Amino acid sequence: MALLAGCETAPGPKLAAGKSPTPVSNEVPYRWTLGNAPQAHKDMVTEFGKLGLKPGEYVWATAAPREGEPRIVVDLLTQMTYIYRGDKLLGASSMSSAKTGHITPYGNWTILEKRPFYRSKKYDNAPMPFMQRIDEYGIAFHGGVNPGYPASHGCIRLPMKFAEKLYGVTKVGTKVIIEG
Repeated sequence: MALLAGCETAPGPKLAAGKSPTPVSNEVPYRWTLGNAPQAHKDMVTEFGKLGLKPGEYVWATAAPREGEPRIVVDLLTQMTYIYRGDKLLGASSMSSAKTGHITPYGNWTILEKRPFYRSKKYDNAPMPFMQRIDEYGIAFHGGVNPGYPASHGCIRLPMKFAEKLYGVTKVGTKVIIEG
């Protein structure tokens, strides 16, 4: 599948026979909580919408900018996560947020803690590779099962390789916007 020139891609996991993810539309209006969205984001959202990333897939710029503060934007409606450095988009990924009965919180956050490997204290010692916590209750970005629809206890589950790349770009204090 040819995606974007200058981007690497990764395939999603195979679903078991008879299983299909809930489809998520890419035709969603964007609302921003920190002023206006950067034009680069608007342009890339349109471009990534054309890509039709499937569950577990991501794109990452092969020539990543080295200057500018990293920033993460999460869209709960489209189940997508975007990472920027300054105003340059580095990558985008499918994700899985909170299932019914749980909450992935909207708002402006910062990364409070990072650990290359962590285990959940709330949910049966579940593994949380490349964990980046954003609140005091344990909501975090981490690698994990990414079926393409909300399925977590509140965390933002990312494809493992994307979670690893994201972990390498961010730092404690990196800004996070969650909306949708």
